[in-house]
Amino acid sequence: MTASSPPLVASPGGARAQLSGDDAATYAHWFACLAEPVRVRLLHAVATATGPVSVGRLAELTGISQATCSHHLRKLADTGFLVLRREGTSTRVSVNPACCVGLPHAADAVLGLLAPRPCCPDDVPDDVTVRAMEPNDWDAVLRIYAEGIATGDATFDTEVPDADTLDATWLPDHRWVAEIDGQVVGWAAAGPTSTRPVYSGVAETSVYVGEAHRRRGVGRALIHRQVTAADAAGLWTLQATIFTENRAAIALHHSAGYRTLGVRERIGQHHGVWRDIVFLERRRSGQAA
Repeated sequence: MTASSPPLVASPGGARAQLSGDDAATYAHWFACLAEPVRVRLLHAVATATGPVSVGRLAELTGISQATCSHHLRKLADTGFLVLRREGTSTRVSVNPACCVGLPHAADAVLGLLAPRPCCPDDVPDDVTVRAMEPNDWDAVLRIYAEGIATGDATFDTEVPDADTLDATWLPDHRWVAEIDGQVVGWAAAGPTSTRPVYSGVAETSVYVGEAHRRRGVGRALIHRQVTAADAAGLWTLQATIFTENRAAIALHHSAGYRTLGVRERIGQHHGVWRDIVFLERRRSGQAA
């Protein structure tokens, strides 16, 4: 890790699924340096300071002796986490800017978050047909929406929106229904996240499957059409928010190339109870993750 640039040794969205031996050795060296709790405390103290800080001030902040601070700060600097600069008789300590990118990147690389992700599920059932939503599908769509609400884990909505509201919310060319034997058994839709032109290629997605047809691959068929159509239309980012308890929906989205960006805790109340959501994102093929 140098002061000028971090060794970004795995490409975002990358071309390799496996971590190379050299990359693994580099990351292991970084993590080994941080295996000492005193160094973690010192790195945190420097990172949260408003500017370069003296060794004496770090000793005061952490309650660690100045001699011990100096020893561990040198180890952190040798590894590349910190920059030490002499000013007269004092040493000023600051975070190596490359660390702010390189260290989170290393964690993502080791956890596989930068490995190639699938385009979409490849085990779509033959008996499910997905087509564009039509005006006469609204009754079925609203019924399936109601069945999703009834699970308690599909949406913050407690009542089904009317067709006019949904029609105004969803993108016209990104509404799909799934059929089995001519019966609508699920739907998927995408809506814009913002009216600002810069976000014109970013959409929020939803997938719902009717109660009687769950665990039959309907969701896989819908999300397959949803993401491939979005890619073809030039939407570069799809995002979804899912209750943490809805593990099946999270797994479905992971199978379509979404990755979990984080958990938003206590983001809203549902029937008087604070709920957490998982925030997921999918980048179009060829776009940086």
